[in-house]
Amino acid sequence: MTGSPLDRALLKELAAGAPVSGSELAARLGVSRAALWKHVADLRASGLPVEARSGVGYCLPWPTALLDPDSIMQALGQPPHAPVSVYWKLDSTQNELLRHQDERPDLSVVLCERQTSGRGRRGRQWLAPPALNICLSCLKRFPGGPATLSGLSIAVGVCVVRALARLGIDGLRLKWPNDILADQGKLSGILIEVNGEAEGPTVARIGIGLNVRLPPEIQAALEQPAADVSMLCSGIAPDRNRIAAALIRALWDGLRCFEKQGLAPFREEFAALDFLYEKPLLVHAPGGVRQGVGLGIDDMGALRVDMDGTVTALYSGEVSVRRSG
Repeated sequence: MTGSPLDRALLKELAAGAPVSGSELAARLGVSRAALWKHVADLRASGLPVEARSGVGYCLPWPTALLDPDSIMQALGQPPHAPVSVYWKLDSTQNELLRHQDERPDLSVVLCERQTSGRGRRGRQWLAPPALNICLSCLKRFPGGPATLSGLSIAVGVCVVRALARLGIDGLRLKWPNDILADQGKLSGILIEVNGEAEGPTVARIGIGLNVRLPPEIQAALEQPAADVSMLCSGIAPDRNRIAAALIRALWDGLRCFEKQGLAPFREEFAALDFLYEKPLLVHAPGGVRQGVGLGIDDMGALRVDMDGTVTALYSGEVSVRRSG
């Protein structure tokens, strides 16, 4: 893992979920009790629920696994297609790829434990407490221009569902253009950012945020209901390194397929998972809010909506769509 600040060392001591006294923690880390308290407060401010039990010490409510590149590589089970880098703290994994995209090999992956400026679609903030979720970005080069990537978010959504299914997590749905949903709420989001000339080549940065475990305080701060992997696995989520490896393998396979064949190989799976199909919708567009009924996607990944008897194709950069019932 790149970087090893004191707060990461503290989290490593707490990861097992067992209480550790403040004096013992301070001694292990080589800091004063006051400095220890400051770093505990910093982790709490980031959304990590570090508990202080009187007479016992500090602990997390449950054990967690820190992301580890060697563990991820082992879980991949096959020779990697590209480097996988794990950072302790970044502004965002998307920005890290952008800063070094010219020198990073195709299909390079970046993960981090802490994001200070994580974001979702349409500039929304993505809340992700350290060591509890997955923040991952993958770089993919395409020979064509940006227009050839229409439907990429659909394909990536299918890849995420495939990865989670391999871990025994079923019953998920896909909400056009980039959300993975469980019955309890949003589980994962996708952000795709593109640089390139009109005729190509194009570089895409594919970001995935996956909720592995969301503390109640974070749940309460969100604008919409959210799900996490833990609640879908009866409170015991798979090791985060296994989850990361499953996502990476599905992405590598899916992105190479998309490069060769486009959206076509993913359309049938998306149709089976389509959260909006034949549902009443509210379409929020620059011209106002309109009502319609979802009719699935077209060959380019646009959402087809019947509005007052006219079928309109909507593209993700233009609109926001929600079910109205």
